[in-house]
Amino acid sequence: MDRTCNLFIVASLTDMLDGKIARKYNLVTNFGKFMDPLADKLLVCSAMICLIPLGKLPTAVVIVIIAREFIISGFRLVASDNGVVIAANYWGKFKTVSQMAMIIVLIADFGGVFDMVGTVLIWIATALTVISPVDYVWQTERFLQREACKRCIWSGFLKRKLQVRKSPGRSCSRSSCRA
Repeated sequence: MDRTCNLFIVASLTDMLDGKIARKYNLVTNFGKFMDPLADKLLVCSAMICLIPLGKLPTAVVIVIIAREFIISGFRLVASDNGVVIAANYWGKFKTVSQMAMIIVLIADFGGVFDMVGTVLIWIATALTVISPVDYVWQTERFLQREACKRCIWSGFLKRKLQVRKSPGRSCSRSSCRA
């Protein structure tokens, strides 16, 4: 293994270690919940981009993974702008670990059976990248629906678009709304 692989392994382990320390000593903050996944994205995405010209990782896989990261970051920013922090969930953590394992195997380039292991890890990381946003989308969608009801957006623009009928005596037309 070369220095690049060792450096990536150390960076990956310190990412895992800082989370464990924060949870053990009750040092978890909203800032950490927001910035730690962002640091993961920078580490993983920069390494994957470097693997493209070496021919170790297909460009399409990197585009899918980076697109997912932008989408989830957008959801987090919208929620954060409204005072809600969406922390990383287990799917996101599995995705990150699979991506880091994939990158380590691809950088190490042991050859032989590890070429197949690298290919399998590429598929696993890509699958988890596509599957993991579902929970984030669901969390953000629930939050946005709550916020829409609070502001009665549904009775305006969305009422015309969705043709929702207003309940008598309510300022919002959605039955789940308390407004």
